[in-house]
Amino acid sequence: MLRKQVIIFSLSLLVLLIAFQCKEPTGNSTTTQTKKDTLVYLNHSDTAKYVGMDQCKLCHQSIYNSFIKTGMGKSFDVATKEKSVADFSHPIIYDKNKDLYYSASWKSDSLFFTEFRIKGKDTLFKRVEQVNYIVGSGQHTNSHIQSVNGYLNQMPMTFYAQKHKWDLPPGFEDGHNTRFSRKIGLECMSCHNSYPNFVLGSENKYNGVQEGINCERCHGPGSIHIAQRSTGSKIDAANYIDYSIVNPSKLSIDRQFDVCQRCHLQGNAVLKEGKSFFDFKPGMKLSDYLTVFLPKYKNADDEFIMASHADRLKQSQCFIKSYQSVPSTPPGEHTSSSGTGKLKPYKDALTCVTCHNPHVSVRETNKEVFNDACRNCHGADKKSKLECTEKTVVHKSNSANCTSCHMPMSGSIDIPHVTVHDHYIRKPITQNEKDKIKTFVGLYAINEKDPSNLTKAWAYINQYDKFESKTEYLDSAQKYLSDKTKEDIFKNIHALLQLNFSKQNFAQILKYVNMIGENEIFKSFNLKSFNNLHAWTAYHIAEAYSNTNDVNRSVKWFEKAVELAPYVLDFRNKLGSAYMNAGKISDAEKEFEFMLKEHPKNISAYTNLGFIKLSQNKVAEAEQLYNKALALDPDYEPLLLNFAGLKAYKKDYKGAVEVLNQILKKNPGNTKAKMALQQLKSMV
Repeated sequence: MLRKQVIIFSLSLLVLLIAFQCKEPTGNSTTTQTKKDTLVYLNHSDTAKYVGMDQCKLCHQSIYNSFIKTGMGKSFDVATKEKSVADFSHPIIYDKNKDLYYSASWKSDSLFFTEFRIKGKDTLFKRVEQVNYIVGSGQHTNSHIQSVNGYLNQMPMTFYAQKHKWDLPPGFEDGHNTRFSRKIGLECMSCHNSYPNFVLGSENKYNGVQEGINCERCHGPGSIHIAQRSTGSKIDAANYIDYSIVNPSKLSIDRQFDVCQRCHLQGNAVLKEGKSFFDFKPGMKLSDYLTVFLPKYKNADDEFIMASHADRLKQSQCFIKSYQSVPSTPPGEHTSSSGTGKLKPYKDALTCVTCHNPHVSVRETNKEVFNDACRNCHGADKKSKLECTEKTVVHKSNSANCTSCHMPMSGSIDIPHVTVHDHYIRKPITQNEKDKIKTFVGLYAINEKDPSNLTKAWAYINQYDKFESKTEYLDSAQKYLSDKTKEDIFKNIHALLQLNFSKQNFAQILKYVNMIGENEIFKSFNLKSFNNLHAWTAYHIAEAYSNTNDVNRSVKWFEKAVELAPYVLDFRNKLGSAYMNAGKISDAEKEFEFMLKEHPKNISAYTNLGFIKLSQNKVAEAEQLYNKALALDPDYEPLLLNFAGLKAYKKDYKGAVEVLNQILKKNPGNTKAKMALQQLKSMV
């Protein structure tokens, strides 16, 4: 107990010393702050720690009580009946492309999804999985996440609250159903939730996750603020900025937008070199950490993705004119309402908080709050009639609600069954405008005026890899990547190799490696990072050697990838396969066993380990492994090929033919299945 008191006292003393050095004003002091001092928020320091919302509510109980009812406060939680808004009276959907049904049901207080396939009255396949987390406030959707030993994956059912229906999640449609294997990486988690305890060297493994977006996502880490207040020190927040914590309302307009558009500017996010999705803190400049790109089209102003609020608002004349009327002032230079600047610069401009109180749910916000924001410019005072040119009957039919005409509810192009307000404020567009031919212009950086060529190249590579597999994106990326000299190649090595991996141009990858020197690159790849950049580039080199039948070098580079990212199980799967090709069977076996220990539902590991067991004449063990894999996925083609091989090994040639025909029925182009079938026909 005494030790704890000493630690707290020491921390408080340290914070006071830091505050004194920064000359932070207290009480009613009128000391003029220097630009250098005012630009520093103490909780931007690496020593500042996140403390959690339960600490915040000790002093801000009323704000906490209202915030937990907002979309952010309800964004993520464990799967309980209280969290779910879904209707379970008919929770069944059908994926015609995969010929799979899904249903949802509660067993006591646990939610389960069942995946099944039927033929007539017979159930051909059935898999039951527990839902661990629900993401989404329920205003638009509830999506569902499974945790297997900390590995988080999205599950294949979403409830769309506005339409009151179950369907496949966004991105699972049209034959793209990844079932239980879509990884929930750090980019996804860091916007839909508070920062998690992420396992370095993984893509989607967590030692712990939070339960909803909390105060510190908008205000920054709270440890220094709490330590200062625990000493009894106070700030006259009505007239001065408290530099122990960020109050977004006191930021400059650009920095305030950066707080919101960290997540409400969804798109193609490109991290700056050496940065991660953990690094940005409120009050910082977002473009120092990441740049968000969106594809721009001519004659497509009515199309938008759901989380594009910041981009759409900034296109509005309402925003542009209000922004131009406010002097450009760096964050932190506003000292007091009676000093050299205004304490709340957003008051004279149109920003997110002009209309939205982040502490109050939209559902509990009276529509007049939004109308009043319009009246500030379009009416002499709040009691005056709005300057609406529409016919009275239309005005009345919309209940005198400005947003119904100028920010109409519309479907987003990325999420089905959802309607949201388009934040591009303007006069209603005509049908003629909607009917114009849409043409692609290029990728546009939303939050940065002039990104570097390398950043632009990554944007086009990401657009191809993550969103649309159009070769013109790779052609555009190539234009921004110089490879004329050894220095150019080394500078752009990660992007160049990713680009050529996407093109499957393995010869070019090895050409770059040879120009720099394989050993030089190998020695320089030693960085473990949240985005596994060095590990991925090592993997690309390994694949290039593998595809040119250089087995030993492929093993070397797969080992490097696994060394840098030991919990990216796809790397281990490739390493295990490379070991098999090199005749290192025991090493391969260890990799697949590690994978199953880490993730007991990994189908590739069961498939490959079963192959090893069969090659060792351990038929019963091989069959057991294959059956476990089939219980998880009856359509995985490498598994079915191996299973046909097992049946042929047991001289069940008819059964082997049936399995191969099963493959070809779903994928007539599978050449391995065709060849095996030809060989077996003479044996049946």
